[in-house]
Amino acid sequence: MIVKVAVAGPFLTPLDYRCEHPVLPGVRVRVPFRKQTRIGVVMACVEQADYDPSKIKPVLEVLDTTPLYNELDLRFLSWSAHYYHEPIGEVMMNALPKRLRSGESLEVEGQRQWQRSALGKTIQLEDLAKNALKQRALWQALSNDQAWSESRLNQSFDGWRPLVKRWLQQGWLDEQTASCLADSVFSPPPNHTLNAEQQSAVNTVLSQSNEFKAYLLQGVTGSGKTEVYLALIEAMLAQDKQVLVLVPEIGLTPQTAARFEAYLQQPVVALHSGLNDSERHCAWHLIRTGEVKVLLGTRSALFTPFANLGLCIIDVEHDLSFKQQDGFRYSARDLLVRRAQMQNVPVVLGSATPSLESLFNVKQQRYQRLMLTQRAAAAQMPDVHLLDIRGERLTEGVSTPLKNAMQRHLNAGGQVLLFLNRRGFAPVLMCHDCGWQAPCPSCDANLTYHQAWHELRCHHCGFSAKAPTLCPDCGGKEFVHIGQGTERLEQTIASWFPQHSLVRIDRDTTRRKGVLGEKIEQARSGEADILIGTQMLAKGHHFPNVSLVGLIDLDQGLFSVDYRAAERMAQLIIQVAGRAGRAQRKGEVMIQTHHPEHTLLTTLVSQGYDAFAEQALREREMAQLPPYGFQILVRAEALQAESALLFLDSIKTLLLATQVNAPCEVWGPVSAPMERRQGRYRFHLLLQATDRMALQQWFGAVEAQIYQLPLVSKVRWSIDVDPQELR
Repeated sequence: MIVKVAVAGPFLTPLDYRCEHPVLPGVRVRVPFRKQTRIGVVMACVEQADYDPSKIKPVLEVLDTTPLYNELDLRFLSWSAHYYHEPIGEVMMNALPKRLRSGESLEVEGQRQWQRSALGKTIQLEDLAKNALKQRALWQALSNDQAWSESRLNQSFDGWRPLVKRWLQQGWLDEQTASCLADSVFSPPPNHTLNAEQQSAVNTVLSQSNEFKAYLLQGVTGSGKTEVYLALIEAMLAQDKQVLVLVPEIGLTPQTAARFEAYLQQPVVALHSGLNDSERHCAWHLIRTGEVKVLLGTRSALFTPFANLGLCIIDVEHDLSFKQQDGFRYSARDLLVRRAQMQNVPVVLGSATPSLESLFNVKQQRYQRLMLTQRAAAAQMPDVHLLDIRGERLTEGVSTPLKNAMQRHLNAGGQVLLFLNRRGFAPVLMCHDCGWQAPCPSCDANLTYHQAWHELRCHHCGFSAKAPTLCPDCGGKEFVHIGQGTERLEQTIASWFPQHSLVRIDRDTTRRKGVLGEKIEQARSGEADILIGTQMLAKGHHFPNVSLVGLIDLDQGLFSVDYRAAERMAQLIIQVAGRAGRAQRKGEVMIQTHHPEHTLLTTLVSQGYDAFAEQALREREMAQLPPYGFQILVRAEALQAESALLFLDSIKTLLLATQVNAPCEVWGPVSAPMERRQGRYRFHLLLQATDRMALQQWFGAVEAQIYQLPLVSKVRWSIDVDPQELR
């Protein structure tokens, strides 16, 4: 038997190996590769090889007795590799948990748990020493004759292991192994009744729940989209089906999982990069075997095999984090729709500010739009004001009207959220005497000053160095901090309102595991009066006490070389503004700007996101840009600019020599917006067409030849189908 094996490497198709015993597609095998061995996944079994059978190497070991992926899963993963022009082995390894792609056992180690033995039931609390308080407390807990797992004991007791070990040796306890899933303690289920719009959305999806259909759930911020998701999930669970829910941020996962568990009163597993290898393997196993019905995860959770998938949901579908920006550059949103289509199940895309692609699909009647126009319960939409700060004296970026509004809302017992999408203390450190600015040695960018560490850091390549005490150019001792970051804003606001508690949420303050969840809970509970943060604060969070939102220094996003910048800015403004007035308090939003007449801002404030989107779609149609056109971006970078340019020129030559049935254009090569990054020179080659299939066939015709180009080993290069950023 010849097996076609997906092996990591630059191979567009699986490699042929010989196997002495029958195997099923979807199992892992260990195979020889040059002078090494590698783990691969069998994609198919055939009777005849494409090459001389005598030259085909044998499979060394079959690692699984049952397939990890069924036929439908393999077809989906193969389609993904083909559409994004990614080697099939890279896609398969991306889909597997780390433990499985390194060859470890498919089976998951369960948690150890203990309960009283027959002998233990004869031991009374009075038999223990009266002054052994820790022993007595632990034994009293074990006396309920329920099994206590490691995770549950860790949550409830310190130093329990020596006691359990001793009682196990004495025969007082029995040990057994249970599921790898941590014990769940569910909060009481919330009392929530769907309003008419929410119920209508649920009824519409459930009316065709046994077939594929795509729904765009567009609801204003605070309209209760999550309640719609929960009602749909509950209906799926009643049919014994599983549900996949994608969310954009790791920070949203724990709070969302707890909310889902409380409503559904059953365990929900999470999959995201914040978990260790054991936790990821456990979640993957529980969903694959059907032991747990609901998977909540970030983009990579998309590839998890399900026992009985019945519904797919993606929240904040427009979010850029659903697009993988390195390695296998896929769109989790687009692939989720494709997976739902292949599995013949419905998919719901939720957003207050849908992407232009999704709105275009509604226009084309590919998606059905479900509208939620009212905020849940008694909450009202906030009042939005543009603050014209031209000529206004700013203190660390904050205008007097915004400062006065903060004081007014704090005096009334409200919370204030200030949004500044730039971390650090100051974007530029400059010598006062000669004007020297601290450049990154590896990138075409200035270093950001972080005062807490007295460091200069590059937010592009990660370079860091201690801030100088003397100017490298003139020896001057006085430095000026240009611009504002969240660290600097925090200092200023703390000095203005010393009697009010403040929490800052950005990448610098949430590096350690668990810190983000703690800070979000501080914000949600009202423990912090003032919230300062980047876009980590903008998405999906429910802060019921926030009554004022101030957006600082957004003007930088109004002018960009990227045609998607206006769409991103509009979505960000609406999302941040949506944190205000989500409960009983009336919300207020203040947007500081030097351009109060800018079309984007005036349209958003006066007419709303839909009006902006209609205008933006008309502009895209005139320019034949996505979603009215389709793009493939080839990136190349090298230590010498000439190598990257020559490589892309070679690809362009191949493309121009290839016949195509529809008009296709190739632009470039041109330098990237940041030409030098991490010491490498970066260039782009952009392919564009109004026919998606023609564009795919055009690039597919030369793809194999690219791997044979002389410069292919001297440059780093990547293929980005449907790019979301031209950076």
